[in-house]
Formats: sequence, C-alpha cells, structure tokens
Amino acid sequence: MLTAQKANCTLRCIKRSVASRSREGILPLYSTLVRPHLESCVQLWSPQHKKDMDLLERVERRATEMIRGLEHFSLEEKLRELGLFSLEKRRLWGDLIAAFQYLKGAYRKGGENIFCRACCDRTRSNGFKLKEGKFRLDIRKNFYTMRVVKHWNRLPREAVEAPSLETFKARLDKALSNLV
Repeated sequence: MLTAQKANCTLRCIKRSVASRSREGILPLYSTLVRPHLESCVQLWSPQHKKDMDLLERVERRATEMIRGLEHFSLEEKLRELGLFSLEKRRLWGDLIAAFQYLKGAYRKGGENIFCRACCDRTRSNGFKLKEGKFRLDIRKNFYTMRVVKHWNRLPREAVEAPSLETFKARLDKALSNLV
C-alpha cells in the first residue's frame, strides 16, 4: 500500500537524521510528518481488510519503538503513555466528526438524506438515533454511512446534542475511551 510506504520512508528519514530517541524529539516529528500519511483521506477509503490495517499499524508500532523508555510496553500502553489514540480510534473519531457536521447542516449540498433518523422515543437513548439499513450484500457494511451508524447510536446524549463542533470534539474524546 502506497500510504504505508510513504509513511515508512518518512519514518526512516527521521530515524537516520535524529540522534535523540527521547519522547520530546520523536513524538512531534511523528505527529507532524508520519501520522498525516496514515490518516489522509481515511474517511473515503477506510481500510476494510485486516492486512491493510495491520500494514498501517505496523508503521505506528515502528514509530513508538523508536522512543526510548517504552520498549517493554505493548502498543496500546505506549500510545496511552504518549497521549495518542490508535489509528482505529482516529478513523472512528474522524467518521463521527464528519457525521456530526453533516447532521448539523454543514454538508447539505453534497447529498440529501445520507443518514435516516430512527423513530426512537426511549428515554435512555441519546435522543438522535440513526437508522441502520438492511442490505443483501455484505460489502455495504463497510460504507461510511453504515460504519458510523452503530457507533453514533452508542454515543451519550450530551455528545450528540453538543451545540458546537468544538464541544462535540471534547465530549467525543471522553466518550471514545469507552466506545471501542
């Protein structure tokens, strides 16, 4: 995959040119130079196959292994220690933010009724449930509109009813720790 190749190339350049293996030296370089390659246009082509996800996560693993002092931690523990979300959570985060923007009216010209609101009068739901479509083909389950619905419906009410995008992002960060 070309995306992983570009990210690996950039990571090798960082490894060769930076003498320090401290968190303060490697983390900003990884965040600004490598991670954008791994996250570019992810809402459009979201990796569906396990081998593609593993390829991208391998780059992330190599980057965290470069940082001194974290050698004996698992990838999840390294990311938590560094204050980063995994690539999977970042993809979900981007999907949910795009859904929030669409549902609040930011993308009305792009397509009408991408999401269908479910009739839900339960008091314990988030109050803004989306309807999941039923399809005969399994390939549709990876489409953006299907991927995001089950996670959107699991969000807490205070996140879904956020008055602004900034508030939604802050509440989403808190909710994501329990979501995936």
